[in-house]
This record gives sequence, structure tokens and C-alpha cells, in this order.
Amino acid sequence: MVENERLRQEMRRCEAELQELRGKPGAACTGCEHSQESAQLRDKLSQLQLEVAENKGMLSELNLEVQQKTDRLAEVELRLKDCLAEKAQEEERLSRRLRDSHETIASLRAQSPPIKYVIKTVEVESSKTKQALSESQARNQHLQEQVAMQRQVLKEMEQQLQSSHQLTAQLRAQIAMYEAELERAHGQMLEEMQSLEEDKNRAIEEAFARAQVEMKAVHENLAGVRTNLLTLQPALRTLTNDYNGLKRQVRGFPLLLQEALKSVKAEIGQAIEEVSSNNQELLRKYRRELQLRKKCHNELVRLKGNIRVIARVRPVTKEDGEGPEATNAVTFDPDDDSIIHLLHKGKPVSFELDKVFSPRASQQDVFQEVQALITSCIDGFNVCIFAYGQTGAGKTYTMEGTPENPGINQRALQLLFSEVQEKASDWAYTITVSAAEIYNEALRDLLGQEPQEKLEIRLCPDGSGQLYVPGLTEFQVQSVDDINKVFEFGHTNRTTEFTNLNEHSSRSHALLIVMVRGVDCSTGLRTTGKLNLVDLAGSERVGKSGAEGSRLREAQHINKSLSALGDVIAALRSRQGHVPFRNSKLTYLLQDSLSGDSKTLMVVQVSPVEKNTSETLYSLKFAERVRSVELGPGSRRAELGSWSSQEHLEWEPACQTPQPAARAHSAPGSGSTSRPGSIRRKLQPSGKSRPVPV
Repeated sequence: MVENERLRQEMRRCEAELQELRGKPGAACTGCEHSQESAQLRDKLSQLQLEVAENKGMLSELNLEVQQKTDRLAEVELRLKDCLAEKAQEEERLSRRLRDSHETIASLRAQSPPIKYVIKTVEVESSKTKQALSESQARNQHLQEQVAMQRQVLKEMEQQLQSSHQLTAQLRAQIAMYEAELERAHGQMLEEMQSLEEDKNRAIEEAFARAQVEMKAVHENLAGVRTNLLTLQPALRTLTNDYNGLKRQVRGFPLLLQEALKSVKAEIGQAIEEVSSNNQELLRKYRRELQLRKKCHNELVRLKGNIRVIARVRPVTKEDGEGPEATNAVTFDPDDDSIIHLLHKGKPVSFELDKVFSPRASQQDVFQEVQALITSCIDGFNVCIFAYGQTGAGKTYTMEGTPENPGINQRALQLLFSEVQEKASDWAYTITVSAAEIYNEALRDLLGQEPQEKLEIRLCPDGSGQLYVPGLTEFQVQSVDDINKVFEFGHTNRTTEFTNLNEHSSRSHALLIVMVRGVDCSTGLRTTGKLNLVDLAGSERVGKSGAEGSRLREAQHINKSLSALGDVIAALRSRQGHVPFRNSKLTYLLQDSLSGDSKTLMVVQVSPVEKNTSETLYSLKFAERVRSVELGPGSRRAELGSWSSQEHLEWEPACQTPQPAARAHSAPGSGSTSRPGSIRRKLQPSGKSRPVPV
């Protein structure tokens, strides 16, 4: 403890010296060049002080631990003294009892015969005494063990005290080392202070010399300035007058500025209004010119005979699922309804067609676009409208529709009926309907008694070069009810199946052939118009659709026929001499619709979701290629001549009355084995019956 007190005094003395050293350099080294080095030395000194403080803390902890162990040792010594005193008292008590026992034995020996009993009693008391003595010896042994343990603890505490002395010696050595470092730093700081003092004196002398030189120059300049001031007094008066005038003008400047800002704002507002009105006028003119350009383009396309192409985008449905793959990837141009934009793999692609219908477009909107083509069928033109696109894009909905919202097929026949009724006073018309499908490259009659029977395509024997299908059933229709019955009968015979892409996927190409034959009752002019309405089967990727077995074979035939259609379009576009119409039954049937004697329109159906962008991109690229095909202007099929006797008798009543005569017929779906000839006629390549061109 005395040594620790001495160390504390030495540490206080060192701290006082450090405070003195810290105070001196701060006053002497202000503004010197070596302040940074002094700061580093101060930092080092502070670190040393922190280490000294840590050592102080360790020393105080050791002192506390030594004090605790000393107290514990004193307590153990007191307990040992108590135990020894108890042992002495017990030994004295036992010896006293032993003496008493010996005296009792001696007195008993001197007594008469009952000694045997007394001796036994003494023996009993002697055994108890021996037991007490053994217990005392065991307790003494226990106390000796405790004393040994306390001595061992005392020895350990002495060792710890010795280690604390060693640690104290180490701390003294560190303190001596720190004092040496402090003395060395103090000497270095004194040397630096002396050098800084010399540098300061030298700098003061140099600055004083420079100041004297500069002062002399200032005095000389001041004399020149005084001379100049005497000459500048008239100019100063002039400047003062000008300043006062400018000051007066500045006072009125805010008012002038406000008036100027008001006038400028008014002019800018007027200019903005004029520009806005000009922009509105230019936008109106641009839209008018756009419509005029589109009208002229359509007329040019009509004259050239280009295939017109319109696109229809179906809405996103719940069958498309959810998530990123079901997001909309198709956008439209708000100013031009012939532009469609597709976002494919993060890159926008634009296509220009003749017309683009958004998902909000109704069946009536689409029909109005094709209405003019359908009415030209009455005038004797060949018209072909076909729907193209991937499976599930809405082709069948656009062409057939639903009973509540019919598509192009039924609306076209309703339009033909209304046109025929308007011209009933001058013309007599008959409208016949045939329906066929191409399933696995086999042509089948959807209205015949045996729909599974395969038909063939032949050239007309009259030498006209047109194609016809022997045995194809032809129904004459005269009302909307007849149309509904024919459509219902044909729809039940068409092949549809379930795939992963479409719940009711059309597995065949469906053709609705409408023949419109008319005669002018006054001139005898005959016209023959044909309307082909084609619902192509959807192109599909086998991996996506999950087609297997017969579905896989159907998909292969569908893709093969659509590929053949693409080859025909490519040949027509490049104006090749040979066009491969006969590579597929589909292209062979559409030969007269794609060979320059027809008005043709393609409806490309588009799926807007992200997962179908590859198929949508292919469909739109194919639509652009089809749009560039020139077929030439369509020709009207009209001639003057005499009818055969049977046809003359058939047409004569119609020319005599304003309305065409109704013919008795049976429903297509009635199920009867035989049908009257006025309702269904199977045409053969020979004979008097007319062949059905395709």
C-alpha cells in the first residue's frame, strides 16, 4: 500500500508536468509552421495519458483484490483461533471426565460383591467415553484439515500478492519509459520552439523591410493621386449630376417595369392563343388530309386489286391467366386507326394495315368495314373474306359470332337479303349457300347427308377455267330462319377439340360459299356473284397447345396448309410465273379468290397478351406481306343471253311480281333421309344442274 501511494504521487507529479508542457507550446506555437507536428505530439501524449489511466484502473483493481484477499485471510485466521480454542476446551472436558471415571472405578473396586454389576456399568460408561473421544478426535482431524485448507488458501493469496507485486513493477517500468518519452518530447518541443522563434524573428524583419519599401511606393502613389484628384474635380461634378439623374430615373423604373411586363405578358398570351388555334387548325387539317389520304389509298388499292387487310385485337380474358405473361403488349395510335404497335421482347414494333380494331370494337363495327365488299357480290363480283390468326385469337367469333351477337357470315346474308328486297322490283335474285371444311387435307361437305365423305376439286367442264366441287350440297335460302338452320346444321358437323390454348379450337378450315344469281327483268342481263367466307384454323405451336395423337396430326396438317398459303402469298407478291396453288387443298380452293378475279379481304386476329407476342408478331408480318399483293381490278360476271327452258320457267314468276316466290323446303337439321330438290341440290360435273364454284 505504501508503494502504491508512492506511485500515485509520482503519477500526479507527471500529470502536473504534462499540464505545464501542454500550456507552454499552445502559447508559443500559435501560427508557426510546425503546428501540425506539435498536434501529432499532443495526440501521442494524450494516447500515453489514456494508457496511464488504464494502468491506474488496473492498479486500483489489483489493490482492491489484495484488500479483499487480506480481509479473507484475517477472517480465516480468526476462525482458526476459534477452532483451536474449542479443541482445547473439548480436550480439557474429556480429560476431566476421564479423571472422574478413574476415581469412580477406584471407589467401586473397594466395594463388596455387587462389583460385577458396577464393573459392567463402568464398562458401559467407558465405551461411551471412548466413543466421545473418537468423535473428538474426528472433529480434531476435521479442524486440522480445515486449517490445512486455510493454509493452502493463504499460500495462493501470497502467490497472487507476489504476482500483483510483479505487475506493479511492470507498471513502474512503463511509467519510467513514459517519463523518458515525455522528457524526450519536451526536449524536441523546446528545440522546435527555439527554431520557430528564430524563424519568426527573421520573418518579422523581412516583412518590416518589405513594408518599408511598400510604404515608400504608397507615398509616391498618394502624391500622384492627389495630383489626379485636383484634375478630376470637374469630372466628379459631372458624374454627380449624371448620378442624380439616373437616381431619379431608377425611382420610376419599377412602374415602367410593371407596365412593360404587363404588355409582354399580354403579347405572349395572345401569341400562345394564336399558336394554339393554329395547332388546332393544323391538327384538323392533318386529320382531314389523313382521311383523304386513306380514302385515296383505298381507292388506289381497289384499282390495283390489292388484298385489303384489317386487324382485330381481342380483349384480355380470364383464360389468359394472371401475372407478367398476361399483361397487354399491344397499343394503338390515337390519331391513325391503321397503325398498331406491339411490344416484343422489350422492343416496340409498328405495323400499318388498312384498318385496326381495338378490343372495344363491336361486331357491327367490323361488319361496316366489310359491308361494301359484300354488297358488290350482288353486282356480279367475286368476293372473298378470310380470317387468319393463331388459335384462340377470335377468328370463329368474328366470322360466326354468337346467336345474340352474330358475326360476319350471318350479317352478310342478312345484308344480301335486304339488298335483294330493295331491288326486287327490277331484279330477280336467288341466293344459295354451301358449306365445306378442310380437315386433315380432306374436303368434306358440312351440309351433306354424309359429312365424312371426302370430296375432290375439279375444273368446270364448260371451259371457263373455274373450279368446282362435285357433290357439294347447295341450299337455297330465302329468309333469316333458313340462314340460322343452315348455320346450325353446318356448325354441328364442324370439327372442334379442346387444347391447352383454346377450349373450343377449330381443327379444320371452314368455307361458307354464297352464290347470288340475278337477272334484270327488263333487259335480261344476268349476273353471278360469289361470296367466300373462310374461317381458317388457327396456327399453333405443338409445345404450347399440348397436342398429342390425332390432335398432333391435325395440328401438323393445319400448319402445313397455312405454310402453303404463305408460299402462295410470297409467290404472288414477287410476281412469280408459277404460283403453287395445288400444294394444299386450302390454297387450291382459294385459287380464284387469290388469282386476280376477286375482291379479297383478310381479317387478321391478334391476341394482346405478352405470352403470345411471338405468334402475334408472325401474324402481323404475314398481314403486311398479304397487304402488298396486287391481284388486279376485280371483274364483274354479267352477260346477256337466253336461259334454258327450265331456268326461264323458274325465273319468270319472279320477274312478274315485286317479291321473289318462296319455295317449299325442309330444315337442314330436321333429320329426314330425303330432302326436296328445291331445298338441297347435289350438283354433278355433268348434266343440267349448275356446278358450285369455289
